[in-house]
Amino acid sequence: MLVALGFLAAVWMATRLARGAGIDAEAVANLGIYCALAAMAGAKLMMFAVDAEARREIFSWSTLQAGGVFYGGLLAALAVSWWYMRKTGLPPMATADVFAPAIALGHGIGRLGCFAAGCCWGLRCDRPWAVTFRDPVANAITGVPLNVPLHPTQLYESFALFLIFGILYWRIHKPHGKARSSAVPGAVRRGALRGGVLSRSCAGQPVA
Repeated sequence: MLVALGFLAAVWMATRLARGAGIDAEAVANLGIYCALAAMAGAKLMMFAVDAEARREIFSWSTLQAGGVFYGGLLAALAVSWWYMRKTGLPPMATADVFAPAIALGHGIGRLGCFAAGCCWGLRCDRPWAVTFRDPVANAITGVPLNVPLHPTQLYESFALFLIFGILYWRIHKPHGKARSSAVPGAVRRGALRGGVLSRSCAGQPVA
């Protein structure tokens, strides 16, 4: 549910920023939907391409539940976005700028869903803010260790993404001389990439 909410929030934010930037908001909304569908299909296809067990159990419940391989989804979404922007005449760099804060916002909400489900857990933790999962259903679905204090890496990344969203949203509206900073296409997108890499590198890794 939180993943769906994150997607809707991202599309809404992207269309709102697109209107302010003078970009076709309807085309931007359609691009967001097409990229989401392409990402889901690409992630599944890549999973079947690299995972022999998934190919053998293609209709099993665990395979249908699996999200797939991230890079397959990324490549498919990039290919679809390139095709759609060429088809509709959307300016690539300016479009990327309005999507950058929107993706950070949607991803941050989605990571709260990861925390609720117990997936993407972190290293063992002896800090006061450690979290301990005890639901056998979460263990069965995601494999999260039960009764082990862990770093809440999902929350770390969620908070970092909300911070990135705030910075990017401020930057896209920040006056720069007589023009907005977003007048330099791609500037916001580059900031999003740097922030995203930093948030992932600081989030921690799951326990074995």
